[in-house]
Amino acid sequence: MDKAILLAVAASLCTATSSVCQRLGASRTAADTSGLRLIVRLARRPIWLAGIGCMILGFACQVSALHFGALALVQPILALELLFVFAYMAALGSRRVQLRDWLAASGMSAGLGLFLLAAAPSGGRPHAPGPSWWLAGLATAGVVLVGLIAAFGLGRRHGAHGSRRAAILGAATGLCWGFVAAVIKEFSSQLGAGAGAIFSSWPVYALVGTGAASLLLASHALASGPLAASQPGFTILDPLAASLLGVFLFGEHIRAGTLDLAAEAAGLALVVAGVAVLSHSHLVQGENTPRPARPSAASGSPGARGPISDLSRARMNGPFSCQ
Repeated sequence: MDKAILLAVAASLCTATSSVCQRLGASRTAADTSGLRLIVRLARRPIWLAGIGCMILGFACQVSALHFGALALVQPILALELLFVFAYMAALGSRRVQLRDWLAASGMSAGLGLFLLAAAPSGGRPHAPGPSWWLAGLATAGVVLVGLIAAFGLGRRHGAHGSRRAAILGAATGLCWGFVAAVIKEFSSQLGAGAGAIFSSWPVYALVGTGAASLLLASHALASGPLAASQPGFTILDPLAASLLGVFLFGEHIRAGTLDLAAEAAGLALVVAGVAVLSHSHLVQGENTPRPARPSAASGSPGARGPISDLSRARMNGPFSCQ
């Protein structure tokens, strides 16, 4: 279990590093650049390539963590990604970190620890039954489809409905990521069987398909509105869906006593509150606000330009859709 926890923390750190590197790499890319032309331009930038490397390393750490630990244990820890992104943006930026931001970060960490301590996820089988996979897959696809209909039925204007659309797509992406984590759990149980067994079974192909769909959903969510709208869905519904799938598919055990459930609810409430505050932090929302004009020499104040000024102009899209 200790290995699973350490690897999950490492995965969340790598994913956060990947997001920040991709933002920095895409910050000076023209908004009308897309498709293969965009990939060619980004591939010339070492910082963007470093982000792709961190993403791959984070995936490897997540697979290893799920190999050693329960899905209901590993996936909630990955919610620490938001804290690491927040810390990166605070370190790169010139803005002062407010007290409420630190309190929210501390509350989120405490809530996550309380939830895991009260739930004490354990046990479970390495493989889930086929009928259970079909039921889980169809249920996830159905909920995501309803979300897509709701999101794209809001109209094409980004001004009035952009935030609402981003929030709905962010929630759908979180559900997809939770299902992807369950597929990774199934896939990780076959790592010791050799390449022949891996490529002759369904998890590796399901992982490619669901992973690509999740990246596409995340890209649309982040392009539809501010990060503050989509990030709560990413951070909250991903571990929640994964934990429920861990219990349903793999028979993982979570304490369900009265006091345990009350503590788990309190922990989740702290996590939700922390995510909501951090997602609306000026450090996060600043990436969608125009950069102020450089003061003139007569004003006596030097123009503020640093890493965060480039970071603030980049979208946190997936690695194949940075704009």
